Amino acid sequence: MQNTPLKYYRCEFKAMGTLCEIQLFALTKTKAKKVANAAILDVQRLERLYSRYKPDSILSKINRVALLGGSIKVDEETACLLDYAVTCYQQSDGLFDITSGILRRAWKFDQDQLPEQSLIDQLLDSVGWHKVVWQRPVLTFSMPGMEIDFGGIVKEYAVDRAAALCFAQGIKHGVINLGGDIKVIGPRADGNPWRIGIKHPYDKESLLDTLLLQEGALASSGDYERCITVNGIRYGHVLNPKTGWPVRHLAAVSVVGDFCVVAGSASTIAMLKEDKGTEWLTELGLPNLWVDVHGVVGGSIKPKPKVQQIPWASSNL
Repeated sequence: MQNTPLKYYRCEFKAMGTLCEIQLFALTKTKAKKVANAAILDVQRLERLYSRYKPDSILSKINRVALLGGSIKVDEETACLLDYAVTCYQQSDGLFDITSGILRRAWKFDQDQLPEQSLIDQLLDSVGWHKVVWQRPVLTFSMPGMEIDFGGIVKEYAVDRAAALCFAQGIKHGVINLGGDIKVIGPRADGNPWRIGIKHPYDKESLLDTLLLQEGALASSGDYERCITVNGIRYGHVLNPKTGWPVRHLAAVSVVGDFCVVAGSASTIAMLKEDKGTEWLTELGLPNLWVDVHGVVGGSIKPKPKVQQIPWASSNL
């Protein structure tokens, strides 16, 4: 008796401020659609809980307390996210800091001008996880005027959850893609890997490389979209929480791991570590591909031979 061929289903949707995609193989398209919809609902649930744009989100409630100074008791899921944020803070020597989102008030990437140093200095007074007391499940802000942001964690966490939900409902072949943060549930129905392109940080029309993945996750960090160029110098949106200024060594980092949340935080930490980022990635041992601000390409994932140093990348960066 021959096996029933699996049906392919693909859907696009918007969530967390980006275009998202789910591709699944199931016995019927109806089954695939039902599972995909359940995954989408969970992504939307996390967006409602942790969006800074929604006044009734858990994050907004936390930040109202942070603004005044004081304590708030959080639920188990939020506590787990905070625990992971602490781990990232420790592993990065304080560079991955969820209190640093407040620096966006200085950096306007829709305007071609640099912020005043006085404004950056003022905001830096409110940055620093060491100023927060985290005694599970109570989060205490020792000084008013702070805020936290789960950017760099929640979207990647949502990818992993969506993939796990699909797998739990019998899906063995599929891929979740939330704005470039990706988790492969399993190979395509014919056993072939998924082809996943990594965008070039300086050329939106070209790919840096194409990876073939049958399992695992891929996440990238870099100045792909949000950046400004002032006096010939490019400033990206990955900000050093100790200086308040954009990192200036790596332009983009992609990391492959078992989980998207790990790959995502690793790629961001590498960016934040500047000239020590590539060495840190080597020590970490996860497959990676990076481009520095001069266009030099490196990493343990070997790009295609046609990808070489980019001659037109700004040497001033």
